[in-house]
Amino acid sequence: MKDKRGTEHPLFLLAKETYRVFSDLGFEIADGPEIESEWYNFDVLNVPKDHPARDMQDTFWLKNPKISAGKEGREVLRTHATCVSAREIEKAGKEGRMPCAFISIGKVFRNEATDATHEMQFFQIDGTMVGKIKDGISLAHLKGVLLKFYREMLGKGTEVEFRPSFFPFTEPSIEVHAKWKGKWLEMMGAGMIHPKVLENTGLNPKEYQGFAFGGGLDRIAMIKWGIPDVRLFYQGDLRLNQF
Repeated sequence: MKDKRGTEHPLFLLAKETYRVFSDLGFEIADGPEIESEWYNFDVLNVPKDHPARDMQDTFWLKNPKISAGKEGREVLRTHATCVSAREIEKAGKEGRMPCAFISIGKVFRNEATDATHEMQFFQIDGTMVGKIKDGISLAHLKGVLLKFYREMLGKGTEVEFRPSFFPFTEPSIEVHAKWKGKWLEMMGAGMIHPKVLENTGLNPKEYQGFAFGGGLDRIAMIKWGIPDVRLFYQGDLRLNQF
């Protein structure tokens, strides 16, 4: 039997294409740790102490006797990639690199039952753009960026809709839905960065503003290539070699 060579994983292919789209729009590529502190995963993002995301049922908490009970708190497997954006905003502010824009793609972890559309691990896209208020960064810019992205990913005729929602780290907040084969699908959450988040990253919300967005890469890949089960991405299934 002739050996078959491996091919690039569909999520890797999609990540490369995503980075290309956002790099063309002037975004810097950012990265961050998968083992994250409680501060960057929750507190800096205005997620309150009693929020369900902090429960053992939703988050993988790590036992690390070496970590001190200081500002950064305990360690977790990150539940979203938004903590990467928070770190980059903080760093850019300290270095005086404003306005700034970052895009990151990384694996995140949730303690939940798995099925065809849910997995305990998945890849998330997270992006942000921040500048001084006089730079005028607004929801209109966010809309333009995400329209460009989804039409590059799913086709030039893709319809994208923005609906009001709530997230602790944005205000106002919106859900981003894309129309695919006649159905509206929720793709990501987004909005203008909450003043408390700007303050937690060292910026004065009376001088700075920006937007943020985040959503699953796996879902885009499932829609784009008709992959029926998200778990296939993590099982080394040779049927994915068609990519």
